[in-house]
Amino acid sequence: MTGYVLYEYTPNLPCAVLFAALFALSTALHLYQRIRHHSKYFNPFIVGGIFQVIGYGARCVSHFSPTAVMPYSLQSLFILLAPILYAASIYMVLGRIITFVDAPHLSVVPVHRMTKTFVGGDIFSFILQAAGGGIMSSGKEKALQIGQYVIIAGLGVQLLFFGSFLLASFYFHSRIVKTPTEKAERTKDLRASIWPRDWRGLLFACYAVSLLILVRSVYRLVEFSQGSSGYVISHEVFLYVFDAAMMFCVMLIMNLFHPSVVLSQVEDAEKN
Repeated sequence: MTGYVLYEYTPNLPCAVLFAALFALSTALHLYQRIRHHSKYFNPFIVGGIFQVIGYGARCVSHFSPTAVMPYSLQSLFILLAPILYAASIYMVLGRIITFVDAPHLSVVPVHRMTKTFVGGDIFSFILQAAGGGIMSSGKEKALQIGQYVIIAGLGVQLLFFGSFLLASFYFHSRIVKTPTEKAERTKDLRASIWPRDWRGLLFACYAVSLLILVRSVYRLVEFSQGSSGYVISHEVFLYVFDAAMMFCVMLIMNLFHPSVVLSQVEDAEKN
C-alpha cells in the first residue's frame, strides 16, 4: 500500500485487455514482416510494440490492485517509452528513402549523420523519461512530482528532435519533387492511387505516423504539466484516445505500408 493515490479511478479492464490484444497482434505481424524482409531497422519498433503489451497487461493487473505500486510503475513506464522506439525506426526509414532514390544531396542533414543525430536525441529523451519513470516508481508523492518534471524535460527533448525531423522530411520532400532524381522517377508507381505504393507513399506513411506520435507527445506533455491531480491524468479516457488508439494506428499503418514493400532493393543489397 502507498499513502498516495496512484489512480484517480479504477483502471478499465475491457479497454486494457482490448489494447493489450491489439498491440500483441500487430507486434506479432511486425515480427513476421521483420523476419521475412530482414528489416533490422524495425527492431526498435517491434520492441515498442512489446512495451505496449506489457504496459496494458500491467493495467489489467491494476484493475484488480489499483493501489499496488509495481503494476502501476510498469504500465506508466512501458506505455510512456514505447513511442520513442517507434520514432527511432521512423528516423531510420527516412534515411533509407533518401538513399533509395539516390538523393543524399537533397537532404538538409547528411544521410550518414541522420540516424546518429535523430536517434541520438531519441536515446537522450528515452533516458530522461525512463529516469523520470524510475523516480516515480516509488509511488511517493514527492518522488512522483520530481519524476514528472524529469519526464516533462524528456518529452521536451523528444518534441524538439521530432519537430526537427519533420522539418528535415518536408525540406527533402519539397526538393525531390522540384528536382527528382532518375531513380525517384523510375521507381514511381504509375497506377492511379490515392496512396501510391512507392517511396512517395512511404513518405506519406511516415508523415501520418509522425503526426500521431507528435499529438500523443503533446498530450503527454499537457498531462504531466498539470501534475498528478490534473484533469487529464484524472480521466482515463484521454489515455485511450490520445495514446492507446493513436499508437495502435501507428503500428497498423506501418503494418499496412511496411517500408520493406518499397525499400526491398536496399535491404537485398545489405544481405548480399
